[in-house]
Amino acid sequence: MQIVLILSLVAAAIGSGLVAGIFFAFSTFIMTAFSRIPAEQGIAAMNSINVTIVRSPFMVLFVPTAILCLVIAVLAVINWRGGASALMLAGAALYVVASFLSTIIFNVPMNDALEKVSGNGPEAVALWSTYLKDWTWWNHVRTVASLLASVAFVRALMMV
Repeated sequence: MQIVLILSLVAAAIGSGLVAGIFFAFSTFIMTAFSRIPAEQGIAAMNSINVTIVRSPFMVLFVPTAILCLVIAVLAVINWRGGASALMLAGAALYVVASFLSTIIFNVPMNDALEKVSGNGPEAVALWSTYLKDWTWWNHVRTVASLLASVAFVRALMMV
């Protein structure tokens, strides 16, 4: 059982760290670059990304890491290890709630709304302006949560 735990923590640390890096790129330069181009082009670019990402290796990383976090949470509770288990639960909660679920609850609906507009009319420009601000804010949340989850898993790994 110890080897399963160690491999799970290593995989979750790597998975959540990689996801944090992807989110970090969006937070630090991709969305800023999109804000500098006309709304019509920004919307088209983001819609293209949203279609592409669900068919990319990102999903093979993003979803299984969430499942792995649930496994780690169960392992933490079944065989309580004090501080290590607390870190395992914290990492799992950060990733599942603040990264994975916030994506489903906040970012995906914004992506769906963006998909329904096109052009450079007032409605599109207004939606794009709001989208850039709100989507990026939630992406910051996902970035920090994924990074902190990775740190928690690495720290737990050092304690088990």
